[in-house]
Amino acid sequence: MVRVRSRVPRIRDLWRRHPTAAPAPALTASPARSPYPGALGLLAVALVGGWLGLAVLGGIEEPVGPMNTRMSLHPSWTGDTEVNVSPLGSLRLDSHDGPLRLVVDVDTLDPERSRNLIRHPERISGLQSEVAADVRHSTAELVLQSSVAALTGATALGLAVYRTPKRALAVGGLSLAVLAACAGTAFGTWNPRSVLEPRFSGLLSSAPSVVGNARSIVSDFDVYQQELARLVTNMTRLYDAASTLPAYAPDPTTLRVLHVSDIHLNPAAWEIIQSVVTEYKIDVIIDTGDLMDHGTAAENGFTAPITDLGAPYVFVRGNHDSMDSQRAVASRAGAHVVDDGRSVVVEGLRIAGIGDPQFTPDRSVEAVGDPSERAAGQRLADAVRLQNASGAKVDIAVAHNPIAAAQVDGLVPLLLAGHTHTRDVGVLENGSRLMVQGTTGGGGLRAVEGDTPQKVEASVLYLDRDTHALQAWDEITLGGLGLSTAEVSRHLPEEVEPGRVPSPSGAPSSSPSGTPSARPSATAGSGR
Repeated sequence: MVRVRSRVPRIRDLWRRHPTAAPAPALTASPARSPYPGALGLLAVALVGGWLGLAVLGGIEEPVGPMNTRMSLHPSWTGDTEVNVSPLGSLRLDSHDGPLRLVVDVDTLDPERSRNLIRHPERISGLQSEVAADVRHSTAELVLQSSVAALTGATALGLAVYRTPKRALAVGGLSLAVLAACAGTAFGTWNPRSVLEPRFSGLLSSAPSVVGNARSIVSDFDVYQQELARLVTNMTRLYDAASTLPAYAPDPTTLRVLHVSDIHLNPAAWEIIQSVVTEYKIDVIIDTGDLMDHGTAAENGFTAPITDLGAPYVFVRGNHDSMDSQRAVASRAGAHVVDDGRSVVVEGLRIAGIGDPQFTPDRSVEAVGDPSERAAGQRLADAVRLQNASGAKVDIAVAHNPIAAAQVDGLVPLLLAGHTHTRDVGVLENGSRLMVQGTTGGGGLRAVEGDTPQKVEASVLYLDRDTHALQAWDEITLGGLGLSTAEVSRHLPEEVEPGRVPSPSGAPSSSPSGTPSARPSATAGSGR
């Protein structure tokens, strides 16, 4: 056998012949690629594709009672349900948490069914089960349609980005999983109480008719179903193009108290108060002080509109109101001044109060501080204690400064104050509810000096006409210096729960579990 030597030189031979030549490159393995960028890219495509699918294909058109609606899901940080009743405004319900918001647009009405409902209110009882069934059916349809839309949108975008069916299907499946997780979050955080506490944004004149009456919540098995049907009925009445806007018909068992404060010589506040009195059929107005700005005699003419407000006006002096200001208010027909712990009875409500012990119209007057407010509050508490013992039970205690009002904790179920220009509501340690109003005058005329005026705030309190227990309250917020649009937010006391009858006595009890205690810390000398 003849062996043939290869004529191809080996690398080691070349190295021996040419020692200066570069050594052979080492064979090394390529570094491992991180899976995270690819996974994040896949998730990003799934989210964008799912959102595009929901935006284009996710909406459905379904009837809810007599209303024809369009329902859709939208990305959101807070969740919630939004019902748009154009051009009147919108309702926001704190129905759930999560990254998806349910948006319901009321498009049209079935003319025949809506007119029959308006002409025959007794049919509302039958509407309750119908609306509940429509909502359940529409929700199921929306979930199915949204799933198909998200899957279609994500898969189409995945195919455009990755150009492989396998990756495209993976993107579609991931988008569907994300949507399912969002739906699970919404289901887990579902808040049926939200239908009892809607927030309205829109025309102030439409607010009371849309939100409707606040009533005692008794142990009704289908209370949420009833409230949902009532909201649908209210919107049907307002949206019926063939009829004029109906007048708000207040619940005859409810007293409606308008709480205002810190008007600070702003004439626009009188128009706002008159509008709320008219729209809500207010029974009593309570002003917790700072009607004036400097308390001078020249400002006393500002009290003239009190006579024409359309409801009795109860006033307590603030730190910008002088004794002369107080006498000017007392001279007006329909006005009642409470001071030194004395009380007045208006529309069956006994209201006691004490004027602010300090008069600080500007910073040239040094404020005594919180001790004087606590001392005034103690005098008010002593007076209330004597009246309660004599059988003349006080329903509401008022003071301008929250520190003074808080001294009556445990003696009266409801305490009203102002001064801070910031709305705050809480239950104190001994069970009294302290409601601090914002500024109904938007901070007064001095507010125009800033770039953004303070918001105009007032509250409508609903009290049981027999027991005088607080049933609910509406917080009204305008954009500043009296705009025509408003946000109205309905709130219920923690103790007023479906399935529980409110205490007939209306007496304060211990703070409900989980309710933060209000700790007033407003300094009387803040110059407000």
